[in-house]
Amino acid sequence: MTEAIKLPKGYTPSEKEEYMCPMHLEFFRQQLQQWRQELIEESQETISNLREEVRDVGDEAERATRETDNSLELRTRDRYRKLMSKIDQALRRVDDGSYGYCEETGEEIGLARLQARPIATLCLDAQERWELKRKQLGEYRAR
Repeated sequence: MTEAIKLPKGYTPSEKEEYMCPMHLEFFRQQLQQWRQELIEESQETISNLREEVRDVGDEAERATRETDNSLELRTRDRYRKLMSKIDQALRRVDDGSYGYCEETGEEIGLARLQARPIATLCLDAQERWELKRKQLGEYRAR
């Protein structure tokens, strides 16, 4: 196991540093872990809210509104589950040293792109090609 890296308070990866040096990897590991924890907490709140609402029975209109809200909550939870899977994959890439490099080209994804979307797996050019291909095939989904 590698020794833990302590990041200075307020540390942000810099282009002046070697790309995906241990400091960069630790920064993104912490960012991904924090994001994952926030999603877990939000999911637990959702589950708690849904359980509480089951007990309150109102008129039909109120029940219909609640069912619509619950459906939205469940779709959100499903998105969180998929997002958590992508976060877990990103954390595995941090651990194996492939994080920050395009899965298609092997090129650097770039610090700015990773800070905006830490689960990115493609560099910008590869992402644009992927999106164009999906649009042409009528299967557009963000990656």
